[in-house]
Parts: sequence; structure tokens; C-alpha cells
Amino acid sequence: MLPNEPHWVTSFRHALMRMETFMAGASLLVLLSLVFGQVLARNFFASGIPHADILSRYMVLYVAFFGAALAVERHKHIRIDIVAALMEPRRIKRLQPPLYLISAVLCGAMTWAAMRFWYDDWNYVADHERWSSILALITPFGFSLLSLHFLLGGLFVQHREPVNDS
Repeated sequence: MLPNEPHWVTSFRHALMRMETFMAGASLLVLLSLVFGQVLARNFFASGIPHADILSRYMVLYVAFFGAALAVERHKHIRIDIVAALMEPRRIKRLQPPLYLISAVLCGAMTWAAMRFWYDDWNYVADHERWSSILALITPFGFSLLSLHFLLGGLFVQHREPVNDS
């Protein structure tokens, strides 16, 4: 049996979810504003917003990673339910912690690989393009955030119910 989730872990998770919700919403707002502004600038002024295409690519990653972290926390992430449809709910509940821990390890490995990739990019990028390398930190940060959520979910999953937003 897994230990009960300590109060500080619950508080940490709630604070993390608030930050992720804010970041996902803000990133989506920036993305929509950039794209809308770019469309207006191109169609009405035969111009464009400098670096808007690069910024919008990164904003998509921000929305995706923060949204994915929220999905994992709320148990609404993508799963392979073909096997789960054939199993009893009791067995699914027993399998969930080890699967979450495996997912945490895999996301940890992706964090390490993304950090190495980012570091190589940082070392070889031109000085005037360093700003885009800073934005690219979302990839290792996003994978580490997913790893953290899967780790916490694997350690405390039996004592939590999925969040129902409907």
C-alpha cells in the first residue's frame, strides 16, 4: 500500500497546477495575439511582426507542455485504453503506480536529452539569436515538469481521485 500524500505535497501540487494553468493560458493568449497580429500586418500593411513566426512556434510548445502537465495531474492524459478496457478496475488501479513511475523515468530521460540538445544549441547559436535559445528551454523544463507529475502520480495515485471538470 502506498503512503498517504502529505499535506505539503498536496499544497505543492495545487500551487504547481495554478502556475501551470496561468502559464498555459498566458502562452495561449500570446500565441493567439501574435498570430492575429501577424495576419493583420501581412494583409493590411504588407508587413509583418519581426520574429513572430519563431515566437509562435515556441508558444505552441509552451501551451503543449503546460497543458500536458495539467492533463497528467488531472488523469486526462493520453493512455492506451485497449488493454484497460479488458481489465478489471481493481487491476488497473494496481498497475497505475508502476506505469506512472515508468513514465516518470522516460520523461526524465527526455529531460536529459533535451538539456543536452539545448546546451549544444546554446554553444553554437549566433549571438543575435540567443533569445530564441532561451525560449527553447521550455523543452527540457517541460519534460522535467511531466516527469515530476508522473513521479508524484506514481507515488500517491491510489489516494487520489481523477479531477472531473464536467
